[in-house]
Amino acid sequence: MHKSIVLLTALAWLSGCAVGPDYQPVEPDAPERFLEAPAAQSVADEQRFWDGFEDPMLAGLIRQTLDANRDLRAALARYQRAEALLRGSRAEQLPNVGVSASAAEQHLADVERTPPGAGDERVELYQAGVGLSWELDLFGRLRRASEAQRAELGAAGADLAALQVALVGQLATSYFQLRGLQQQLLVARSNVDNQRQSLDIVRSRVGAGRGTAFDEVRAVSQLEATRAVIPDLQAAVRARMFRIAVLTGQNPAALVDELAPPAPLPESLPVIPVGSPGDVLRRRPDIRAAERRLAAASARIGVATADLFPSFSLDALIGSVASDSGDLFSAGAETRRVALGVDWTFLDFGRVRSRIDAADADSQAALANYEQAVLLALEETETQLVRYARSRERSERLGAATDAASEAAELARTRYRQGFIGFFEVLAAEQELIDTRDALIESRTAETLAMVNIYRALAGAPGDAAPIASAEAND
Repeated sequence: MHKSIVLLTALAWLSGCAVGPDYQPVEPDAPERFLEAPAAQSVADEQRFWDGFEDPMLAGLIRQTLDANRDLRAALARYQRAEALLRGSRAEQLPNVGVSASAAEQHLADVERTPPGAGDERVELYQAGVGLSWELDLFGRLRRASEAQRAELGAAGADLAALQVALVGQLATSYFQLRGLQQQLLVARSNVDNQRQSLDIVRSRVGAGRGTAFDEVRAVSQLEATRAVIPDLQAAVRARMFRIAVLTGQNPAALVDELAPPAPLPESLPVIPVGSPGDVLRRRPDIRAAERRLAAASARIGVATADLFPSFSLDALIGSVASDSGDLFSAGAETRRVALGVDWTFLDFGRVRSRIDAADADSQAALANYEQAVLLALEETETQLVRYARSRERSERLGAATDAASEAAELARTRYRQGFIGFFEVLAAEQELIDTRDALIESRTAETLAMVNIYRALAGAPGDAAPIASAEAND
């Protein structure tokens, strides 16, 4: 018996086998390059990328978001939970040692005495000891469970990193939308001033007998239509302020005064070195999370497979038992027990096989999810690169169109004042100027947001500086 226990204990320590498949990391299938990758790329790391917008307020809001956002705190708590579960799964592989003590007094009936009717009617029993219980993980069930939990910890760390990138992207998107709306509001008010001047010109011409009441009514209609745009823009501005405040972990109205002064959109944008599609996939935390969940699903196949084999446990006790408390731990009171337990349900193979099949199906689903995550990541990056490239072209053309429309509107007002054209031509020129100004601001906002979306698609700005994601599980 003692030799068998020693042998099993040695096997438990030395055996490296674990049933179930050994996980092999999956290499994503990626093309050699992105179709819209810029030919020339400036080097930018995380800090320099955001500094490249030359907006200290934006940089401060990003830091505040990473420090106080409530969604980020919840993700950090989930990571800490996975970390605790991993510690627990590792502890299950170790012997469980406990200390026990008891004191009992029993009154014996006549029939319980030996011989009946004789002996003491009152019996005391005192016990104290140290017990050990250990599941001998010969077939790797506990090791596979720990492997699965370690992979889940890696997935939780990747989820946290992905949320950090997403929240920074949301904050920057809301901030630049705010600045774009503020610029649209300034342009709308400028348009109101220009149309008020046009109305004054019409009224002076009507007073001099050179204009018509129809021209005056048309001028008033266009002026009021332009004024009607302002309330919607003001509401949109406030909504962006509220969103920014909540992203930074504050009450919605907390940043209204701070964000109220209009600020321009950035004149130039930093450029992120895109790298190859393979580089992007290796950086993206959502791909890492999907890969880690695939590893966890693979390990759980081993957990289920281990149930096909017997489970061995070793129990040991060393202690003292005495009828008098003063005799505890004396030579004659010593007690020892060593037991080897085997648990193997022969008739449960059908249920075990069904659990193995279910675990294998979960692994196949995790593989499909991983492959889909890779495709979606490549699609997102390609889409954002092409949107950024085309938005730059559109902004350049709209800038030229706005300059021409501004000159045309000024010429139309001058020629109308001189009596060479009718007011209809003035209205058309002013409407064209309004449309091109709005389109230019919207395009410049879209161009800026496209760069932010590239940042999100690339999972941050690569470079020498450490990424903002601070939680990454070690395998």
